[in-house]
Formats: sequence, C-alpha cells, structure tokens
Amino acid sequence: MSTSDEGARAVSGGAVLRPRVTDAITEAAFAELAETGYARTSMDAVARRAGVGKAALYRRWRSKQAMLAELIRDKVADALPPTPDTGALRTDLRELFATFRAQLDNPLITRIGAGLLAEAEHDATLAEVLQTGVAEPRRAAACAILRAAVDRGELPSGLEFELGIDLLIAPLAFRMLVLKSPIDDGYLETLTRAVEAALKAASS
Repeated sequence: MSTSDEGARAVSGGAVLRPRVTDAITEAAFAELAETGYARTSMDAVARRAGVGKAALYRRWRSKQAMLAELIRDKVADALPPTPDTGALRTDLRELFATFRAQLDNPLITRIGAGLLAEAEHDATLAEVLQTGVAEPRRAAACAILRAAVDRGELPSGLEFELGIDLLIAPLAFRMLVLKSPIDDGYLETLTRAVEAALKAASS
C-alpha cells in the first residue's frame, strides 16, 4: 500500500486519517512490541508490518515515543472496568482481583508488560504513560474500594491508604508480570482473604 492510500484531503488541506489505516498501524505496533520489545521497535518496522508508507505514521505521530505512548494509553483506557461496588469489602476485593487477573492474563500484556516497565526506567515519556494511564486509574479504583469499606465501618478509620492500595495491586502484578505464574480461582480466594485481613491491620 502506498502513502497515497491515505486518500483524500480535507478542505483545509490536512490529510484525512483513515481509521482502517490507523487500525493497521495499531495492530502492527503492538505486534512489534511483543516480538522485538520497546527499544527495538521502530517506525520503519511498524510501517512495513502495517503495509503502509512511513509517512502515514508521521502524519499521526511525530516520533516512535509519541506513537507508542498514545497507543498504549488508548489500549489501557479501553480496558478499564467499572470499580466494583458490591456493598461488601470481600466481594469488592474478589471482583477487583478477578478483573486484574483477566487483564494481566491477556497474552499481549504478558508479553510486553514487564518489558515496558523496564524500559520506563530510561524513557520519561513511557514512564509518564505507565504512571498516568496504567497505575493511577487502578490505584484510584483500589482507593475507592477502601474508602467505601471505611465508610461502612469494615476497615478502621486510620487505614494507611497508600499501603492498602499497594496490597490490592502489587501481589497479582508481581506474580503474573514478573514470575509469569498462573492464578486460579483458589489462589484468588486465598488472596482475597489474606488481603482483607492485612487491610484490617494496616492502620496508623
């Protein structure tokens, strides 16, 4: 496919960005990330895999970093579920853990997640995306669950929220992204009980 496949020009003279071309680029970019890693992914390689001219990428993004930042942020935003609100801490925790497990069990996340975390140490743009697009929304969901439990009297008013949020997020992320170990329903049930008990002790 040539760069002319981008097609018509708008009245203003700007290129019309065809959704199907953007979709092809998005698929190609994540395939490259999974196959070669963040550092080795290039605009040239993504363009070749997508079957488009490199100009099609530069019409959309000024650099590889800008492209991958936007695509990763969009992918994460699409995967954010509603915060559990079952009316009880234990079932809220169980639903949250099940959601996190489903997200982390995605083969794409399994293949690129740990690599992105490592690359973020050397790439400020990627680090910002992972912080604001990945970590913060999930920490906000965890915080909402904890605040609701405090309001219901299930957790102490002196709960250390930062520690509590870590307890909700870190165990699954470490086990699945770093250890790459499977998690069955029995593990989730045990984790739910253990975290609930730890939360009740995590007060100042």
